This record gives sequence, structure tokens and C-alpha cells, in this order.
Amino acid sequence: MPQPPRDPDRDRSRDGASPRRPRPDRDAQAPKPRAPRGGSRGSDSGGAPRAGSSRDAARQPRPPRGESGRAARSADSVGWDEAAELTRRSGPTAPRRPGPASGSGPRAGGDGGRSGSASRDADRAARGSGGAGVDSGRSGRSSAADSSRSRSGSASGGRAPAPRRAGDERAARGQGAQRSGGAVRVASRSEAPGRAPVRPRPPAPRRPAPGGAALRLGEPRKRLRVMWLALGTVFALFAGRLVQLQFLDSTALAEEASANRYVSTPLAAQRGTITDAAGDVLATTVTAYDITADPTMLTPEQLHVTDGPAQAAALLAPILGQDQQKLQQALTAKNPKTDMYRLIAKQQTPQTWNQINALDNRLANKAGSGHCLAENTLALKAGADGRVDDACANPIAAVFHARHDKRVYPDGGLAANVLGFVNADGIGSGGLEQQYERLLKGVDGKQVYAQANGREVPTAGGQHETAPVPGSSLRLTLNRDIQWEAQQAISAQVAKSQAEGGYVIVQDVQTGRVLAMATAPGFDPNDLAHADPNAIGNTALSDAYEPGSVSKLMTMAAVLQQNVATPETHVTVPGALPRADRVFHDDVAHGTEQLTLNGVLAQSSNIGTILAAEHLGSTQSQANQVLYDYLTKFGIGRPSGLGFPGETQGILPLPQRWNGSQQYTIPFGQGLAVNALQTTSVYSTIANGGVRVAPTLVEGITGPDGRYTPTPAPDSTRVVSADVAKQLAEMLQSVVGSEQGTGTMAQIPGYLVAGKTGTANRATGDGYSGYTASFIGFAPADKPRLTVSCVIQKPVGAHFGGQLCGPVFKQVMEFALKTLDVPPTGAPAANLPVNW
Repeated sequence: MPQPPRDPDRDRSRDGASPRRPRPDRDAQAPKPRAPRGGSRGSDSGGAPRAGSSRDAARQPRPPRGESGRAARSADSVGWDEAAELTRRSGPTAPRRPGPASGSGPRAGGDGGRSGSASRDADRAARGSGGAGVDSGRSGRSSAADSSRSRSGSASGGRAPAPRRAGDERAARGQGAQRSGGAVRVASRSEAPGRAPVRPRPPAPRRPAPGGAALRLGEPRKRLRVMWLALGTVFALFAGRLVQLQFLDSTALAEEASANRYVSTPLAAQRGTITDAAGDVLATTVTAYDITADPTMLTPEQLHVTDGPAQAAALLAPILGQDQQKLQQALTAKNPKTDMYRLIAKQQTPQTWNQINALDNRLANKAGSGHCLAENTLALKAGADGRVDDACANPIAAVFHARHDKRVYPDGGLAANVLGFVNADGIGSGGLEQQYERLLKGVDGKQVYAQANGREVPTAGGQHETAPVPGSSLRLTLNRDIQWEAQQAISAQVAKSQAEGGYVIVQDVQTGRVLAMATAPGFDPNDLAHADPNAIGNTALSDAYEPGSVSKLMTMAAVLQQNVATPETHVTVPGALPRADRVFHDDVAHGTEQLTLNGVLAQSSNIGTILAAEHLGSTQSQANQVLYDYLTKFGIGRPSGLGFPGETQGILPLPQRWNGSQQYTIPFGQGLAVNALQTTSVYSTIANGGVRVAPTLVEGITGPDGRYTPTPAPDSTRVVSADVAKQLAEMLQSVVGSEQGTGTMAQIPGYLVAGKTGTANRATGDGYSGYTASFIGFAPADKPRLTVSCVIQKPVGAHFGGQLCGPVFKQVMEFALKTLDVPPTGAPAANLPVNW
């Protein structure tokens, strides 16, 4: 049978040397052996071999090079007794499994013992950094001793001594071999046996990586230190955040949490009402609802019908009075996920919402039947593709309401120019609604409650409610019936004359209260969407215009009060009067006329008025100053005292700024500007015996507690004496009652009427355009009670004040006198002369 090839490592082990696995990385670093000192290996210093058996010497294994060999020789040199002692002290050592080349008999035992020890030493020397060539300095005597000891051990016991541990070998090496000048000194037996310090066993070397580089494993202690450092950092962050939340920011976080937990909803205060002098409601607030819808609830996925918006629009259109197609578009969701709110009708009456609610209940009961419930269950299981019968669908379930109180004006556009209006947010934006906004709106309350996910939590606690304080109510000086008549009269005349606009004011001459203030065209504050923007406002107070001949009354009052003339003073009136840079004429061309001062006023002569005004002072400058003083006393160029939003105070330049023509035009009513209430107040001053009482619109205020507080009495100022006022009233009777007067169309059967017509060019931004026709008067003339003014702006065709406003004055004054039960006085007319 063919023999297997011999293994060099196994043969080497059989010869006494331990097989060693090649270690390229460590063998390459091992130092090269040095040359022996003092002789050849295996001989004494003299070079002669030691006596002994050559056969035994041949069988003796060659000591390995490096640290293992040196350790083995050192151990042998100290003797077997010392080695046994070291083995006993270090403890038992596990027997080593015999090598594959173990034999029998003394040779096998000797070689096996030697081979086991030498192989272990060689293996350790190969892993360590053993020194090579230490055996070179060893003497032949040491070699012979080694050989004899090996044979002696083999013969005596037949078994190898117990292998020595690394610590014992190092201890033996420390006691045995001592270097001195390159030679090895063998320890003497006479030296005291002492145990050398045991060095720690080095860690087992790692096998190289497949690529040849050594694998380096991480150190556990370093990893633990990094892990504990990371955990400490994390816990430090948590602790810092905990301190911040519990101590530093606790108050702010608690307030924020409370703010998010509790919801505050405003409770709107009831806006105050506005009534006329008799308590009839002109403006009030009623409960109303905004009708809203959620279009996403009408989609096929939610309602389980294909035409949900169409069904809802068909049901709602008749109730809301809207177009069905437009309503369907409003109910169709543009984005099925986010389009969840749609306002479809604003501020609807409770009756409208009750109709919608009743319809919803009827459809809900129908959808709750057993058949419909079964269909809904199947549709829900089917998901988005599920469908139900149209009879089982309730599209009104997607319709909701929100309370939004509505400001209501029961009489529509009646006194709208005075009342004003409120905007969509319920804030007064015009007229008295704006002027008394703070009193009318009241103080809103609030309701605070706990909520979770948008739902109220009744048992959470901390709920409270602050009741709103309702607004105060206004009682005006207006008379609802007189206001209605005035509005009808001026609206009809403006439409008839195709005028731009007009206004009528009725005032109590004794108290200054405004009983009516009507404008045309008007507007309905209940329907601002269809109102004309130019009609929104109170032009009776905001429109500044040149008064024309109605202003001549103030010039005559100054002339009479200054004792310059009397009503019967003769005045020669030429057909033309040159003054400054102009030539003045009357409205009707005429030659030289012989008129009294009463006739100048009755026939409304511009030239006669200029001649009378020139006598107010010794110079024209002095006359201008006197006239200016009387104009301001009558309230021209100053606020009326109402404080109404948008009111104009007119235009009255200082007398020093009157130009050449202006100082002659101002006496007959051109070159200055007024509003309708200012000129009305002038005639009320004369009717009140020469005492001007500031006009008022608000009679009193009723507070939230129901207590009524009248407004303070208006200021009063005497402008002219009572005698002068009486003379002026008689002169004004000639304007209406005389056949030569310009205001005959204002006569009222049974009553004495005093008044004055006015016709003036209407000033614009770049000159004059159109006319202003007016008539102002009071009645009864001998015992005045009311003053009525009428102004029409830019009429088409006829433009004289007596012709356009005379009939309006008559209609309104006659109605007002009857409404207030003012009887005729029965006194005869004054019949002052007009000519001389």
C-alpha cells in the first residue's frame, strides 16, 4: 500500500520540535540570530564536546530558537527539583494531548516529555517576540546537563513531567539565567530559592484578516464610556427641559393652555332703536339668520345621490326667492375636501328659517324609515360608490343657519337721509346711525366655555357669561307724518322738473326742533345694494349753494336794525346799476322804478337791495363789516349745531377779502354759500321775534335701564329786536299776498303766510351751471308756528323759486298746520305799500 507523504511538521514533532504554524506578520518582525560568543553551539568554552552517549545526544531534539527555547533551557538549568517545586506552587496543569507522533518505551516517553514541553515553548515563542540566538552563548556543559536530565527523567518514570505553566517558566527563567557580559550564568543550587514575580500573561494574538491586515477589535471600556456619555447627555437635556417647563415657563404655558382650552364667543348687544317724536319706530334691530351650507355634504360620496346640489337648490329657491341655477352653483363644492362653507342668503327673517327647518325635519323623518335606513346602511358599506333612492336623501341636512341680527327700517326710505344706515358688520355708516354709534351699539358681552375638538364641554367648569348691555334709543324731533308728506312733495316736484335734486325742511320756530328733513332722490336703507351712491347722504346739510334772493331778508334786517330805513322808505331803482367792474340788473328788465323798501323785498330787486345796503356805513368797508356781523349772527358761515356727519358750515369770506363785485353781490345772496338748514334757521329767527334758536334733531335718549333723558335745551341768541322782526314779517307777507309779489303760489287759504322766493345761479367748480330755485316762509305770519323751506337744484326749464318751490311750500305747510292742529288766526294782512 502506498504510504502518504510525510508531513514535515509531524516529522519535526517526532524529532522533538513542536510544529509551528507559519506567521508571516510576526516572523518578519523577529530579529535575526546573533553569532555565538566564545565557541560553537553544543560545546564548552574550550570547544570539546561533553562526555555522554552519542546516541542519546543524537536523539536529543534541537532546542528551538527564540524565547521558548531560552525559557526551556533556563528551566532545565535550574534543575528538575526547582521545576517541580514551581509546578507544585502554581497549581495543577491540564495534561496536554500527546502529539500524533508519540511512540512507546523510554524513547517515546523521553522524547514525548521533551517534545511536549519544547513544542509548547516553541509555539509561545512563535507568537511572542522571543529573542533568537540566545543558545549561542550557552556552554557545552549546559547542553550535556540537558541531555542527561532528559534521559534521567525518561528512565526513572517513563512519563514526561507535567508541563510547566508560562508563569512558572518565567519564574524559572528569572531565577536561572542571568546575563553577564554576553554569557549565561547558571544559578547555583546553593542560592536561596525564591519565587520570582509572575508577569501577566499577554493576550492571545489575533488571526490576520483574509487580506493580510490584522483585525483590531474595539475596546469594551471605551465603548461603555461613550455610551454612558451619550445617555448622560440625553438625560441632561430631558432634565433641563423639565426644569424649563415646571419652573421657568410654567406660568406662560398654563396661560396658553387655558387660552386654548377655553373659548370666548361674543354676545352681540341689542342695538338701540330710533323713533320719531311720537315714539313711532323708524329704525330697529330684529333677529335674523344667515343661511349657510356645507357643499361637501352634497357630494355623491356623502349624500349617496348623484344630483345633491340640484335637489337642494330646487327645494331652497322658492323659500329664499333666488334663482335655482345660481343657487345650484353656490351649493356645488369646488373642492370636495375643503369647500365646507358657503353663504347662500344673508339676514333672513325667522319665518324664512322656520320654513327651511320644517322642510329639513320632514325629509329627515322620511330618511329615517326602515327602507331608507337599510339603503343607507348598504350605501355606507359600499363606500363612495354606494347610492340610495332620491326619496331617501335629505339634501337640506347640509343647510345651516347663524344668527346675524338685522337693522330694519320699517318705513323703508322714510327719513333715510336723516337716519343713515349700518354696514354689513352692524356699524353705523351714515346719518344719525353714525353720529350716535357709541350710544346705539351698546356693549357686547361674552360667553366663555371649555371646549375639546371644537365641541363644548359642559362639565369642564370655568364657564361664565357676561351679559351684553343693550344700546340706548334715540327719540328724534321728526314727525313721521310731516316727514312723509314733505318727502312725497319734494320727490314729485324734482321728478316733474327733471331737477338734479331737492330738499324740504320743516322747523318749529319756537323750539328749533326739526320736524321734517326730506331729500330727493332718496334711498332705502333696507336695500343698499340697489341704492344710488349719489342719493346716499343728506344733501340738505351737505350741499353748499348760493342762496340767492332768500338772503335779502338778512340785508333788510340789518338795514332796519341799524335804523337806516323803514319798510316804507322810498327807493329809486334804475334799470341798471354800475358798480366796481360790473353792471347789475334785476331778473326782469325794467326801467327806473319808484319802490318802497317793502317793494324792493316784495319784487326781489337786486339793484334796490344794493342801494339799501350801501347805507349801512359811511364807507363801503364799514357797510361790508356791518353786513358781515349780521350774517354771522344769523348763523351763516358757522355749523348749525347739529353735529351731523358730512354737514357743511357754508362759505362766508371775511369782509376784508370781499372783492370789488363781491361786496355788492353778497347783499342779494351771491358770493356766499349756505346749506338748507342755515337759511331755514334765518326765517325761523324772524318768526321767533328775532331770537335764533339752534336747530335740533334729537329730542332725548332712553338708556339701557329705560330711563329717558331729554337733550339739553338748544342755545338761543337774539339777532334783531322783536319790533324789527315784526316789520320784517309784515314785509314778507307782501311777497306772498301782494299781486306784485313773487311768491303768490305759496298762499294758503285761511292763513297768513310770510315768505321769500329765491333764484340764483348754481356755482360749480369751474363757474356757474344751472339754477337754484327756492322758497322759504313761515305761518301763520302774525303768530308764527312753523317754517318750511324748499330748494330745488338745477331744474330743467322753469327755474324761478316761486314757480317751482311755491307749490311745494304750500303743500307741506298746509299739511303740517293741520297735523299739528294750528288754527288760522283770522288776522288781516299788513298790506304794506310796494310803490311810492
